[in-house]
Amino acid sequence: MRDWEDAVLSPLAVRSYPAARARPEADCSVRTPFQRDRDRIVHSKAFRRLKHKTQVFVAPQGDHYRTRLTHTLEVTQVSRTVARALRLNEDLVEAIGLGHDLGHAPFGHIGEDILDVCARERWGRPFRHYEHSLRVVDVLEDLNLCEPVREGIVRHSGRAPMPSTLEARIVRLVDRIAYINHDIDDAVRAGVLAPEDLPRDELAILGPTGSRRIDTLVHDLVETSERAGDIVQSDEVGGAMDRLRTFMFRRVYLGPASRAEHEKIGRVLRGLFEWYCAHPEELPPGDSEADRVIDWLAGMTDRYAIRAWAERFVPQGHGL
Repeated sequence: MRDWEDAVLSPLAVRSYPAARARPEADCSVRTPFQRDRDRIVHSKAFRRLKHKTQVFVAPQGDHYRTRLTHTLEVTQVSRTVARALRLNEDLVEAIGLGHDLGHAPFGHIGEDILDVCARERWGRPFRHYEHSLRVVDVLEDLNLCEPVREGIVRHSGRAPMPSTLEARIVRLVDRIAYINHDIDDAVRAGVLAPEDLPRDELAILGPTGSRRIDTLVHDLVETSERAGDIVQSDEVGGAMDRLRTFMFRRVYLGPASRAEHEKIGRVLRGLFEWYCAHPEELPPGDSEADRVIDWLAGMTDRYAIRAWAERFVPQGHGL
């Protein structure tokens, strides 16, 4: 594998060996270190819970809406396409892509915002899903991942410092490419947007459908990055994507339908947050009150959080 990587991969690609882990391990004769990291992530409990965590729409009435799991798979698939075209390390990209959202709270970004406010108010510490994803793989699941995978996970968000590897930069940018386009598809399916609501100038550049837009964005990313020796978009295509993202924040992520759910989600998560702070005996052991409460709440799926809240705050009818 070392010889193959030297012969085939770009000089800019991260090599699979030697494996940089906090606890040294003997190499596997079948899988590269990054492939082993990928497998550990896929077999983790946090990964399985992603199928019941919101991407944008909470408890949608339909089988075709994205979840945090399908978003993760789409990000990983597109990222591997880009990595292969640029002759970068696909195994590293795949591990980062599959692990990047393991620490996401229930109820999507609304849930993250609420946990962040609660944690700041009580303990003066923030909650950021990308930092919590690293805590999941390091502490809660103890996967002993390689350093390039860990860095790619904790720096996949635009709010985090730029990662040092091109493979991690691919996932960071493709995460945005994926969610903008599949969230448009889900918003139209939900009736939050009509096709004619989408901004015409940006669609003229990127394409009229989700598949055409992703195709345009991937080709632009590969061709521009190849010339630059970095992971970058052209000004025209990247600018159109940024404007489309701004449109989605205004109309969908922070739009009327989202705000209507925000109050309900806040009632659930704030209620559970205050309950577990007052009843720590219901939580697994941990180093601090903050860690115990945040780890438990952030690990919840949407439906588990709703059930836990109902059990504690809705009369159950016993003895009636």
